Amino acid sequence: MTKSVEIDLLIIGGGINGAGVARDAAGRGLSVILCEKDDLANHTSSASSKLIHGGLRYLEQMKFKLVHEALKEREILLQTAPYLVYPLVFVLPHDAHLRPVWMIRTGLFLYASLARRQSLQGTKRLNLLNAPEGTPLKEKFTLRFTYADCQVDDARLVVTNALGAKAKGAIVLTRTLCQSAVRENGRWKVHLYSQLTKRETIVFAKAIVNAAGAWVSHVLHNIAKVKSTSRIRLVKGSHIVVPKWYKGNHAYILQNPDKRVIFAIPYKNDFTLIGTTDIPFEGDPNKIHISEEETNYLIDSINYYFTKPLTVNDIRSSYAGVRALFDDKSEKAQKITREYHLELNDDNGKMPILSIFGGKLTTYRSLAERVLSKLKPYFPKMGSAWTASTPLPGGDLRGDFNQFLSAMKEKYTWLPKELLFHYASHYGTLMNCLLESATSINDLGEHFGGGLYRKEVDYLIKNEWAKTTEDILWRRTKWGLILSDQEINQLEAFLNDAEQ
Repeated sequence: MTKSVEIDLLIIGGGINGAGVARDAAGRGLSVILCEKDDLANHTSSASSKLIHGGLRYLEQMKFKLVHEALKEREILLQTAPYLVYPLVFVLPHDAHLRPVWMIRTGLFLYASLARRQSLQGTKRLNLLNAPEGTPLKEKFTLRFTYADCQVDDARLVVTNALGAKAKGAIVLTRTLCQSAVRENGRWKVHLYSQLTKRETIVFAKAIVNAAGAWVSHVLHNIAKVKSTSRIRLVKGSHIVVPKWYKGNHAYILQNPDKRVIFAIPYKNDFTLIGTTDIPFEGDPNKIHISEEETNYLIDSINYYFTKPLTVNDIRSSYAGVRALFDDKSEKAQKITREYHLELNDDNGKMPILSIFGGKLTTYRSLAERVLSKLKPYFPKMGSAWTASTPLPGGDLRGDFNQFLSAMKEKYTWLPKELLFHYASHYGTLMNCLLESATSINDLGEHFGGGLYRKEVDYLIKNEWAKTTEDILWRRTKWGLILSDQEINQLEAFLNDAEQ
């Protein structure tokens, strides 16, 4: 028997924008369903450079509004998700052939001015010959600049927003296809199909938010049958992960002759994340991999600056994603705007569908606020904006992260240091729920390798919509970086048995 449900708002897409809108809308009193055809953060939202930043390079394109908004959001996320978002110092070696010193100094001054920073250190100019950050670099790079931005686990940020939506009453449906959407009798009639239960649900919604990312046009044209003049440009971005080869917890931002920049970022203690590329993409977003050309580009960029050469044999992991950017007719991929565009379509003031084109990980929260502002006329009783001052789930630390970590060390004296940090930095105060009733390492259950125990696996399945090894090892955690094939097979067997 087909189930039916009536709601205020259906959100299509379980990336950062969809999850952010779901949390905000549910917190304003709307009844919300979010449907995602795969896993949360399955695509673009887990394939970023893992940064919460203003985008220093956008100043060169005169995108002051975008940078200011992103820097404002960076500060908000530092306060509302202090265990997920944390400061990171960037070292910018100066190459006189690419940009003059005055240009870099001016850019960094503008960046700091737009930030109106409260939590991060300012910019500095130092001589690399006398600084430890210069040790791994080639001798010709004697001058450096430093500034601060933030790092984040992008997929966990998505899941945490989905948890926040659920806590406010939203229903989150993963592995659920939106098959059709038609306007009928003053509301949207939408057919959803669960790939898990093999059952169909009919949703009657007053409004739809199309947050499908790379599939935003497909949803508009093929599912909702709505005409639109807006277009997206798919730009492929790829990254590689290698064992960490330099000392320190700082990152590097490296200028390239093609005017692009590459980041080398500390990643999960023992690794370095290198990226990204900017390649126009016209294929299937479901099937995307890093190319040999991109791999060589990233390695060559690193080897231009560092004394220790990298080779393809050093690569431990790689990933690629497509950015669904609003098509502003720019010729070059790196010049396409990173600002988002919202398109609203309704029928005589009813049954709106609002589609999101583009956007940045950093500005998802303010984007969600703007989405709800545009939908306000259709929901006059909707509550006011609230997410800027409310911690994300797990973010109510009652102090800074280091204070929280110290408190957890006192509470869980039996936990190894590395494992305690993992729980604290992935779950915040929710680690207490994960570790409920555990008083020793044996209480964590079966050990799957690395720091992954059954206690965490069970928690992720029960609370965070995890279904597969990939969900657990790469999106909810990054244990996939260190588990062996045999250990992954052990986890796979456990999950298969659990489904029986």
